[in-house]
Amino acid sequence: MTNVAVNTYTHSVTYVADNILKSLKDIIRLSGLDPSEFVGDWATHMRGVQTWLNTGDLETVELEIYDPKTDALIFRWDIEISYGWSGGDGSFWTDTDQLRYAIRKAGLAPSEARYRFLLQTKPGRPDVIGWSKTSGRSTGGMIRQSLGTTIEHSGLGARTSYLRRA
Repeated sequence: MTNVAVNTYTHSVTYVADNILKSLKDIIRLSGLDPSEFVGDWATHMRGVQTWLNTGDLETVELEIYDPKTDALIFRWDIEISYGWSGGDGSFWTDTDQLRYAIRKAGLAPSEARYRFLLQTKPGRPDVIGWSKTSGRSTGGMIRQSLGTTIEHSGLGARTSYLRRA
């Protein structure tokens, strides 16, 4: 029975990690930006997300869209992880329609905008090759718009929101 639970949790981690990255690729592309840099680092991104989901250390996945001239945020997309994993034959889904609607509502990023992918983890998390500590840009003066849960697999899920200028 233990093998079944471990394999099911591993499947949940893989499903959630893959759909987080696919969602971020959609956000980048539908915001009018080129996702090729993000896709080019897919293996590194996946290694970080999967490792820290598996250890329970991943708290939030962030995509900063910023102005390279001022270094100020234009938008930030947050995907907060929920660890309510229950095992068994739980449901699994990704709400791509809700995500696409929110991207349209947020609007296109200026063509000169750049993006950066960050993972917020718990203190003491294991190191992962390709990842190092950094700080996010200031969110002062920004308003959060919540989409609710957008990815779910047997209780391991992700809630998405974005921050925009007030």
